[in-house]
Amino acid sequence: MAMAGKNVPVGVPLSGRHTELSGSLHARHRRFPAKADLLRRTGLCARLAANRELMVARARVITRRQMLILVAALLGLLVLALRWNALQQPPPTTHDLFPYGELRVGIDASYPPFANTGPDGLYGLEVDLAVALAERLGIPVRFVNLGYDGLYDALRVDQVDVLISMLLIDPARRDDVLYTRPYFNAGLVLVSRADSGINSMDALPGRALAYEFGSPADAEARRWLRRVLPFETRPYELGRYALDAVRLEQADAALVDAITAQLYLNEHPDWDATLHYVTDTWYAAATRADRGPTWEAINQALEALAQDGTLDRIIDRWL
Repeated sequence: MAMAGKNVPVGVPLSGRHTELSGSLHARHRRFPAKADLLRRTGLCARLAANRELMVARARVITRRQMLILVAALLGLLVLALRWNALQQPPPTTHDLFPYGELRVGIDASYPPFANTGPDGLYGLEVDLAVALAERLGIPVRFVNLGYDGLYDALRVDQVDVLISMLLIDPARRDDVLYTRPYFNAGLVLVSRADSGINSMDALPGRALAYEFGSPADAEARRWLRRVLPFETRPYELGRYALDAVRLEQADAALVDAITAQLYLNEHPDWDATLHYVTDTWYAAATRADRGPTWEAINQALEALAQDGTLDRIIDRWL
């Protein structure tokens, strides 16, 4: 009798080489040392962890890209919606912008030549400017004569639509009012004879500068004394007296505000003098901050007056 698959007689002892049964693990089979096996497993775990981190990082990049694409798409849809809404809504009518059917102008008529009162009513530069704005807007104008301290209060309680009264652009009021583009620069100007060669404060060293004592020109002259080489200072009681000194050749130049300079030159048309701005002091009109469309209409009208020369003609008429 023989074993299945083996030609070995029963009862015959197996030799040493036959004592190792097929499929069994024997001592001569190679094994990994314990340390090597640990290192192999550790390396495998490290590679698996690295692959997992790489996959997570790629997923994050994809997610970030998807988010950026989504945000861009939403912004695009928002812009399209706003444009569509703007196209669907008709522009505001004149009645929407000026519900009282007129341009109500708050003004302090006590500062000639900008605004003053006379037998025939109000007159001045800003009066003419308001009339021109109303004509451009296609509505009548009505003036509300106020004290300067009450101008902004009248605007706040809707007593007027716009203020046109030598208003300086005040950043502290930005939350309450909207200022239009400036219409006049009342800053300090350097006035000198046309043949003097003085066209800036840098040309003053070694020369004489006239100005009104205690005025903004006085402070500006002192600032320039610290910036350039010394020049002679000649203070006068009034700005027009400082201009007299230059015209009569008692000083080389005068530093005065633009309004004083323009009025003086109108009184002395034969004097050949030049003006150069040293500082800027802008006047602008103002509307309520919550009346954006009204502000836009007035600002556009004012810009149109500047573009077609009307604003310059009004200024030349009064200054």
